[in-house]
Amino acid sequence: MDSPLGSSVVGQPSVVGQLVDAVRAALAAAADPAKAPGMRAYMKSEMPFLGVQKGPRERALRPVFAEHPLATAGQWEAAALRLWRQAGFREERYGAIALTGHRPYRAFWTPDALPLYQEMISTGAWWDYVDELASRRIGPLLATSPAAVRPVMLRWSRNQDRWLRRTSIICQLGAKQDTDLDLLYACIEANLDDRDFFLRKAIGWALRAYAWTDPDEVRRYVAAHADRLSPLSRREALRNVGP
Repeated sequence: MDSPLGSSVVGQPSVVGQLVDAVRAALAAAADPAKAPGMRAYMKSEMPFLGVQKGPRERALRPVFAEHPLATAGQWEAAALRLWRQAGFREERYGAIALTGHRPYRAFWTPDALPLYQEMISTGAWWDYVDELASRRIGPLLATSPAAVRPVMLRWSRNQDRWLRRTSIICQLGAKQDTDLDLLYACIEANLDDRDFFLRKAIGWALRAYAWTDPDEVRRYVAAHADRLSPLSRREALRNVGP
């Protein structure tokens, strides 16, 4: 049986270890050191970059994931956590997030994965990680398992961790007509008085996304909460629909 971080037989890497090693090797092979300083500066990252931009990164990881399949949810989670926790370069954490979204592992996309995503959000603590996890992992999970995920989003909306709060606000960006408005408004309400830039931006972004589906409702909401919404949130919410 694999250990949590992936070594099953002394001296021999497990399937988890083999995948993790292969991901690291593929990313290193695709690295462009000349791009690394600029990428690090743009992301204001303490962790260094290899210099692998999104397109090359996806092309490098696709065959690795195919060649090193994981049979169980435990292996999938262990591989993602090992890549995440032991990352020496930011791209390795991007690889961990990509692994959680690899379609052959759809059966593992259940509420049981919430602690994994929560760790990534809280320890990643920056928008490049958080926005991907919020919109492409938490949002779809909310759509398929609302009874389990909805109460978690309500708790996250009032968590001391601003990144969990941001996640609760923007997790429905792609929901369109299936948006749970009561949940969206509850998560916004919990953060209306916070002066944090990333939360104010998130509120405006979430409202702007829903405005494509129901602009009149977003105009109504902004007008009704004009005294509490920050100028940034109002501006973002109405950017594409006008006052």
